Amino acid sequence: MAVVIRLKRLGTKKKPHSRIIVCESTKPRDARAIAEIGCYDPSKNPPLVEIDKAKAEKWLKSGARPSDTVRSIFKKQGII
Repeated sequence: MAVVIRLKRLGTKKKPHSRIIVCESTKPRDARAIAEIGCYDPSKNPPLVEIDKAKAEKWLKSGARPSDTVRSIFKKQGII
C-alpha cells in the first residue's frame, strides 16, 4: 500500500480551496482520507496555508510521498 500526501478539492465552482490529506495512492482525489494535516486556499493574497507540521513530518518519516504541488507547498513552508 503506497501512501501519498495530496490535495483534496473543496469549495464551490470558481471558488476552490483544498485540504492537504494523507490517503492511499489508488484512491480517487476526493476519497476518504487517512488523515487531514492542513488546508490551502489559493484565492487569498497571499495564499492561505495552514499545516500541522508535526503530523506532516510524522507522515513523511513513515514513508508517505507528497504530490508535486504539496511538495512545493512544503518547501515554501520549510517542512522539506
